[in-house]
Order: sequence, then C-alpha cells, then structure tokens
Amino acid sequence: MSKLSEQDIEKRLLHLPEWDYYDDAIHAEFEFDNFKDCFSAMSRIAFECEALNHHPDWSNTYNVLTISLSTHSAHGVTDKDFALAKAIEAIVEPEDED
Repeated sequence: MSKLSEQDIEKRLLHLPEWDYYDDAIHAEFEFDNFKDCFSAMSRIAFECEALNHHPDWSNTYNVLTISLSTHSAHGVTDKDFALAKAIEAIVEPEDED
C-alpha cells in the first residue's frame, strides 16, 4: 500500500469534514452524550477495524473519542485510512439525533 500525496489527502478530506491532516495522519474528534455512548461507538468501530485489518491510534476521555489514522508500514496516509475513516463516519453520524 503506497502513501498518498498531501494534495490527494486534502482532496479526499473534502468529503470528510470532521477530519484533519497533520503529522502524517488524519485525525478526528467525536463528542457523545456520555461515556456509554462513546464506548458503544468504539466497540462498533472495533469490529470494522478487524474487518478491514486496520487499527487506529485512539483514546477516549469520558464522552470524547479522539482518533488518528495512518498506515505505519507506509509511513503515512493510504487508501486503508480513508476506508476506515468512512466506516467510522457511518458509525458515528447516526449518533447525531435531533
């Protein structure tokens, strides 16, 4: 898997407005109503990570989930990172219920 150019990354991020690119990774932070909802989203994301065989650097503090994606073997961002970011978005977005 080859590392994407910065220009390609920025172009792809136009479709993922919650994500930013810096330090050779794409990053996002998601806030939930409470810890239980945050942990539930993390559990669902974990299944996607296993299915894609790609795992994030992530952490949570109470109701906030912070995620960084990069492909360590490519020393930067690849298609795998964007595939996982899209899967994460599909899981997290339904949490916004108005």
